[in-house]
Amino acid sequence: MASLPVSFALASETVKIGYVNTQRIFRDAPTAVKAAKKLESEFSKRDQDLQRMAKQIQSLQESLEKNALTMVETERRAKEKDLNELTREFQRKQREFREDLNLRQNEENAAIIEKANKAIKQLAESEKYDLIVQDVVWVSPKLDVTDKIIKALSEGK
Repeated sequence: MASLPVSFALASETVKIGYVNTQRIFRDAPTAVKAAKKLESEFSKRDQDLQRMAKQIQSLQESLEKNALTMVETERRAKEKDLNELTREFQRKQREFREDLNLRQNEENAAIIEKANKAIKQLAESEKYDLIVQDVVWVSPKLDVTDKIIKALSEGK
């Protein structure tokens, strides 16, 4: 009986809950699409250089395997040394490329999340949401407000 007034009070007051799909924001929001294109153009030259270098290594490897038996010992060793140095250089550049790309992706993602969080807060205040959650295991589609957030982001809010 003592809990009856509390449960009645909670039942009479509806709680408005919304859900935002963060992955959709990263995939569909105009700011995310723009950031992805920016990163692609920023890193495309280095990626192409790495691909050229990989082809050069493969070509050198094939040449060495094909001609190893007919080469003079010193020439074979020199080519093996060149191949090893080129492979090390490639691995170093590839590692640096991945690190730089990850760093830039994290920077861009942080900016997107910051804008999205502002849009979520504005939506929550303007439409009187009590709770908006992200990254849940399951949610009813009727609670999904992701489209509203993507629209707000595309309008530059």
